[in-house]
Amino acid sequence: MKETRMSNYRWTVCALLFFATTVNYLDRQVLSLLHSRLEAEFNWTNSDYANITSAFQLVYAVSMLFAGRIVDRLGTKWGYAVALIVWSLGAILHAKAIPVGHGLAAMLGLMGITGVSVSVLGFIFSRAVLGFGESGNFPAAIKATAEYFPKKERSLATGIFNSGANVGAVLAPLTVPWIAHTWGWEAAFLIIGAVGFIWLIFWFLFYEKPEKQKRMSAAELDYILCDPDQQAVVHSSTTEAAEKVSWVSLLKYRQTWAFSLGKFMTDGVWWFFLFWLPSYLKVQYGMDDTAIMIPLAVLYSMTMIGSVGGGWFPMYFIKKGYAPYDGRMKAMLIIALFPLVVLAAQPLGHISVWIPVILIGIGASAHQAWSANIFTTVSDMFPKKSIGSVIGIGGMAGGLGGVFMSKLGGSLFDHYKALGHTQTGYTIMFTICAVSYIVAWTVMKTLVPKYRPITDL
Repeated sequence: MKETRMSNYRWTVCALLFFATTVNYLDRQVLSLLHSRLEAEFNWTNSDYANITSAFQLVYAVSMLFAGRIVDRLGTKWGYAVALIVWSLGAILHAKAIPVGHGLAAMLGLMGITGVSVSVLGFIFSRAVLGFGESGNFPAAIKATAEYFPKKERSLATGIFNSGANVGAVLAPLTVPWIAHTWGWEAAFLIIGAVGFIWLIFWFLFYEKPEKQKRMSAAELDYILCDPDQQAVVHSSTTEAAEKVSWVSLLKYRQTWAFSLGKFMTDGVWWFFLFWLPSYLKVQYGMDDTAIMIPLAVLYSMTMIGSVGGGWFPMYFIKKGYAPYDGRMKAMLIIALFPLVVLAAQPLGHISVWIPVILIGIGASAHQAWSANIFTTVSDMFPKKSIGSVIGIGGMAGGLGGVFMSKLGGSLFDHYKALGHTQTGYTIMFTICAVSYIVAWTVMKTLVPKYRPITDL
């Protein structure tokens, strides 16, 4: 029988989610940090690189739809484990991108398709495998958060585990260029890709559903289930797991569309920063893959403040009596104003490289604060059995937004490079990034003006 003293085991689970997200972003960012090196070695254009990154984003987007459903079916523990295994293998596969590319080129040759770059083919395939696996991270993490935290703490927990993305983004520029310089670019993909398997050991040791968790007190379980609309939750998940919620039925709700459109209009901003900032620093300031280590580490260190602070921010309004969703939306409106500073990155960039680094850092921090809250709107309004599926739908929309931003960026940069002024392409892209959040908030608020939980699923 569980002791009645209040334990805090839910924060151990949050730590597990944090480290998984750190690994997720480490694996994701290796390519962008090696872009200049690989571009020179394989003679890539900006459009080639955009096609490679878009392959990841497109597969990630489509897979998110199914990843949410798979996580709902397998359950959080096994859904997360399978996702991590697949994305770690995909990360390692990049080291063998050239042999893979030769194999794919040979297959295309049999179909009469020739002249396709072997390196581009190999990296596209590797990114696709990575994207398929990584699509499971956020549906599983948000589902685990909904299982282990009451609504009033979910945005904080989401902000904390989501800050793992920022830690991964900081660690990557501090390690990847050095590994590549010391042992070659293949070693960077191999070593970073293998880290995930260490996390898997701790996941199986420490994670279990709350009602089966022997390390957690009965008092903490009662606290987790303290929300009024969760009093009737049966500790056993047998009935819930047996129920099926169709995608079509979820699409009839304005709440689904609000989340999905919000993701579509803002996720691409983060993808753009993640995949193109190293190239921006090279093009505009002539910085190589080792010189960019400190600026990127500083920029992504700033985003940790945004992630955790953004998770805490709505609690301020909730304590004042706002419903969780209403407090979250009020916080998100204020957060949406911060990316507007990115409009000044190019006009003031001639002063010092640190001007755009700091301003873009503020915008990226705001994205992480926004992300901590937009994810949590799903667990605010949908029953637990459908959270993974709704996150999947919105994740697909966000991934498609990322594809759009990456392809648009690649086309603009090649176009203005031919005109001898690539900087203009970055000015256009930064403008889009700056205004995306206020537009997204307006759309979301129009669709769901007030807190309306889904009760008929």
